[in-house]
Amino acid sequence: MTDLEADLRRVVRGEVGFDVTSRALTTMDPSNYRRVPLGVVAPRDADDVAAVLEVCRTHGVPVVPRGGGTSIAGQATGTGVVLDFTRHMNRVLALDPGARTAVVQPGLVLDRLQDAAAPHGLRFGPDPSTHSRCTLGGMIGNNSCGAHSVAWGTTADSVSELDVVTARGQRLRLGQDWAGAPAGLRELVDGDLARLRTGFPELPRRISGYALDALLPEHRADVARSFCGSEGTLGVLTEAVVRLVEAPPARALAVLGYVDEGAAAEAAAGLLVHRPLTVEGMAADLVPSAAALPRGGAWLFVETGGSSGSEARARAEEIVRAADVLDAHVVTDPAGQRALWRIREDASGTATRMPDGSEAWPGWEDCAVPPRRLGAYLRDFRELLGAHGLRGTPYGHFGDGCIHVRIDFDLLTRAGIGRFRRFSEELAELVTAHGGSLSGEHGDGQARAELLPKMYGDEMVALFERAKAVWDPDDLLNPGMLVRPAPLDTNLRFSVLPRKPVDVAFGYPADGGDFSAAVRRCVGVAKCRTTASSGPAVMCPSFRVTGEEAHSTRGRARLLHEMLAGEPVTDGWRSTEVRDALDLCLSCKGCRSDCPVGVDMATYKAEFLHHHYAGRRRPASHHSMGRLPEWLRRVDRVRAAAVVNALAAVRPFAALAKRLGGITPERRIPKVATETFSRWWDGRIAPARDAPGRSASDTGDLVILWPDTFTEHLSPSVGQAAVRVLEAAGLRVALPPTVHLEKAPVGDGRTVALDPVSLLRGRGRVCCGLTYVSTGQLDRARTVLRRTLDLMTPVLDTRAPVVVLEPSCAAALRTDLPELLHDDPRAARLASRVLTFAEALERLAPDWRPPALNRPVVGQTHCHQHAVLGDTTDRRLREAAGLTGDLSGGCCGLAGNFGFEKGHFEVSRACAEEQLLPSVRQAPRDAVVLADGFSCRTQLEQLAGVRGRHLAEVLAEALGASRESR
Repeated sequence: MTDLEADLRRVVRGEVGFDVTSRALTTMDPSNYRRVPLGVVAPRDADDVAAVLEVCRTHGVPVVPRGGGTSIAGQATGTGVVLDFTRHMNRVLALDPGARTAVVQPGLVLDRLQDAAAPHGLRFGPDPSTHSRCTLGGMIGNNSCGAHSVAWGTTADSVSELDVVTARGQRLRLGQDWAGAPAGLRELVDGDLARLRTGFPELPRRISGYALDALLPEHRADVARSFCGSEGTLGVLTEAVVRLVEAPPARALAVLGYVDEGAAAEAAAGLLVHRPLTVEGMAADLVPSAAALPRGGAWLFVETGGSSGSEARARAEEIVRAADVLDAHVVTDPAGQRALWRIREDASGTATRMPDGSEAWPGWEDCAVPPRRLGAYLRDFRELLGAHGLRGTPYGHFGDGCIHVRIDFDLLTRAGIGRFRRFSEELAELVTAHGGSLSGEHGDGQARAELLPKMYGDEMVALFERAKAVWDPDDLLNPGMLVRPAPLDTNLRFSVLPRKPVDVAFGYPADGGDFSAAVRRCVGVAKCRTTASSGPAVMCPSFRVTGEEAHSTRGRARLLHEMLAGEPVTDGWRSTEVRDALDLCLSCKGCRSDCPVGVDMATYKAEFLHHHYAGRRRPASHHSMGRLPEWLRRVDRVRAAAVVNALAAVRPFAALAKRLGGITPERRIPKVATETFSRWWDGRIAPARDAPGRSASDTGDLVILWPDTFTEHLSPSVGQAAVRVLEAAGLRVALPPTVHLEKAPVGDGRTVALDPVSLLRGRGRVCCGLTYVSTGQLDRARTVLRRTLDLMTPVLDTRAPVVVLEPSCAAALRTDLPELLHDDPRAARLASRVLTFAEALERLAPDWRPPALNRPVVGQTHCHQHAVLGDTTDRRLREAAGLTGDLSGGCCGLAGNFGFEKGHFEVSRACAEEQLLPSVRQAPRDAVVLADGFSCRTQLEQLAGVRGRHLAEVLAEALGASRESR
């Protein structure tokens, strides 16, 4: 391997990676299979590709071309050298609107081509659900299709010419009339014309095998079309000329409700006469909430186009009238259509979990039958599942007869793997009996190639082998795929994982307490590799900035998988490769909500750091920022805030403190409040307690306002404002106890208030443990949280909710607390009591109306708010206050300690520049800059010189103004 690496480095201008991280990142695609490569090369151009092929041929090492790594059959994995085209060969080289063509490189992400074509009213027809991260090279290699194939066909229908390099270094330009055909290919076809004319099933989604019938004279001997779907086994694509189609100016979406998937499947073929753009189907099992859908247990999504909105709608309504439906909606609003399509696109991930949370896997992801046979096929398919004791939820391209399904195979035990094989063999026979194709979109790979004789017969498969030998006589390119395949039950990705649960700190309740199962959540659909900045999504901010696979949620999950496997990551929890990949994880929790399968990399990172540094010296930042609540309490105890602020303003002292604390020199140290929120509260309520009579707020519902570290010591104005607003809404406010009360207060918390003064006296302080968790100090976090639960026990004996102003602290209490203290029932009780500021007002003071501000709003929804808490109530509160406009998505980039840590500043700033800072710069001058999180406000202040405010501050200021106006 050393000689191979050295030889590649001598001739390749792109990157050559034989390191542990590079190899670990490419062991898998979203299939069930895993292979560990020798190394990864990111070629810069066709010359690099040719050089790699020459060196690998000399060493007898196979080569595997790889795009976005979103293939589902195993063809993007291999044991030799992987070619990663996404790093350099990823551009649109030319676009001719008149000819409706584009020249693209294989590593180009489909959405980037769509972005380039859109200003000309054009688009690339095929659009798989992974369009935001799959590449043109991968689409050509698999002959991908997508939702719009009923209108625009497969990728092969959109290819004009292809530049490829063969395994022996020939550079060919493939096209029609035998253009670019390697020597011997024409003779092979001419010698078997009868078989090629009769041996392929007629259906729109026949992807399996080699498309040798495209070489028939009546098909103009189209070598480029024949190359599509060859899965990197015939040659390496370096450039493509593709055809574009005219995009309809307007679209409408008819959502048709049926009793079940069988009824939807029976109806799909009959809608094709209306020339829709799509006919997609899915059942209720895959829909998180059917609130936005018409009545039914399954739905068809039928899209229509038109020159105007009214024309598109008229075509959609015509389809509704023609369809025998239980219920139907026609959606013309683009935002509403996007929301519905997002449900369908996320099915590739959500289908990996059954409704009861158990795992489901690909393997029979995309069989296709003639559309008119789909209903009958689905009935037989369901019977076969039942006969084997298996479950699956079909969905997909009903108009083309193509079904996606994940099945709850047991791929961990010998018995389960045996059942997987038997089911696969019987399903292949069932598909063939219905005149179908084993693959209708994602290719055969290792998942189905072994079974191609059932579809084509031995003689046609032998012809495939001869075609492979014409193109690649040395079997250098992606061996084991399509011809002479590896058995479908070998190289399974799960076979290398530990059989017993790993000893971990968090409870992982959704995964049965098994960390391996949590890591297995990442099936590799790679939604985290999306770089588009539109919409509310957060995941994955570090990948959006660096573009590196290691900094994506999928990349980190891959490294954790290989760490558990013990190869190529061999150091377990001590792995520096895993540590370095997790270093740029902002712990934003965006993946917890944006990942279709709910990967929670923030929790995995905390778990890893806990084990990685056990008994070892931690980074300075873990002590300075991870234990921030302790330092700030000590400053408050000796009343040293003014001194600390003065020293932080002196450059030499600040520089020394930052160097000792592991803080990046570009950051300013935030000022510590000279009067904490609790001291303000104590001074405020002591006179009120002694005053005669009761205030108006004494009769309202009691809420416990959580004095989080940031509100308490760094932004007490937020807490003060919240008190004013909550009391104005008629609520009674108290703070948590600071001493452990042996006896709970009398009453249920609604009729008898906890004495606010007595609750403040003492030494203890509640804490959500956030800073300890984010730095992996989980033992310390447990101690802090248990102390918090002890203090909160009297509150938990009441019905009082707990209002938390800092979104990250609220998220920690909602999720980290019960998952870390899963053995303490009080943790779940406290988590269930947590309300955000907006939730408290909406639930406890529904009749209260905020003052009208009637101003535009700008800012960013906090990452943890988006991922864990949700912002629906916040949006309603803003609307009620006349704050118009939407907050941006993404991440501010500071993310607690992340943006302060040495080495993170550039990434932190780049994250802010992705959405937050541009939105603030472009906002109207009178816009209210909202930032509920302390990190977000700090980032705005330090990078843009803008003061962001918590929503409570904005409302409190408006309340004061309204009083003055009276």
